[in-house]
Amino acid sequence: MKKLWLALTTFAVLATGCAGGGNAPADNGQASGQAPAEQKEEPAVKKRIALVLPEKIGVNPFFQQMDDGAKKAAEELGAELKTIESTDYGAIEENLRVAVAEQYDLIITSSFESEDALKKVAAENPDRNFAIIDTVIDLPNVRSVTFREQEAAYLMGAAAGLATKTNKVGMVVAMDIPLLKKWTGGFSEGLKATNPNAEFIVNYVGSFTDPAKAKELALLQASQGADFINGAAAVGDLGVFEAAKEKGFYTAGQDVDRTVIDPEHIVLSQLKGTDAAAYETVKSFVEGTFQPGVVTYGLKEKGVGVTYITHDSATPLHAFIGQEVVDKVKAINEEIVAGTRKVPESF
Repeated sequence: MKKLWLALTTFAVLATGCAGGGNAPADNGQASGQAPAEQKEEPAVKKRIALVLPEKIGVNPFFQQMDDGAKKAAEELGAELKTIESTDYGAIEENLRVAVAEQYDLIITSSFESEDALKKVAAENPDRNFAIIDTVIDLPNVRSVTFREQEAAYLMGAAAGLATKTNKVGMVVAMDIPLLKKWTGGFSEGLKATNPNAEFIVNYVGSFTDPAKAKELALLQASQGADFINGAAAVGDLGVFEAAKEKGFYTAGQDVDRTVIDPEHIVLSQLKGTDAAAYETVKSFVEGTFQPGVVTYGLKEKGVGVTYITHDSATPLHAFIGQEVVDKVKAINEEIVAGTRKVPESF
């Protein structure tokens, strides 16, 4: 009887062990021929970038281009971009601080209007990355993107020297300051290269925002015989354009293609690629090659240029310039890009 009880007890224990699958080790799938489940990779964290503009979009195409370039890079490279528009210059510092508080990885701003605000905010946040386009700030956490405007101005001067019929060429400039000597100096060098006998007339408005004074100076230069008067007076260029329409001389715009405004009188434009600068700044940060310091864009990098010479235009080429002039200045551009023709860096 004891033997029978022992046999029954042993059987019960064995049966319980076989049936109790809930306590067995987890099946790794290999015994049944199934592959182990793949672990899902965590999605890459998007880089967060803020673009703080010194004014509202729509006022100055210079900043519209910048916004377009940054958005294009963010979309192509999978970054998050927020554009913060400043209602006035006093709001720039506040907007930079908002971007810091919201933990953006890179904060970009632009132009001399933002210099003081960025110097303060960047110095207070040494672990944050900043960039500023079109001016220089010497801080270890700031990338400064600048342009060799003198190279494009050289092409403008070369074209004017070839196109002028009176041998008198003018320029209305915002202010007599070192920064704007890149425009006057580059233009003068290009003019002398193609027409050493041409007279170069320069007048200064004394402001970046005075179209009335700029118009007055353009009319003065026209009365002195200038048949091409280059505008380099910021908002004052609007006054130069008005004078050209009234008196029939030819002129040029800055930063973006202004020929569309008045194709009969605005026959060239000196271009500045703020879109390319913003694009490359975002791209380098997302790809991990971003470094503080100064980066410059010139003709070689397509950061500056001139309509018809380096960039196409929707406006047909005016006869005052003509294809022969364009072809000659294109050859000069190729020499500058190749390094066989040098444009001074300072004047």
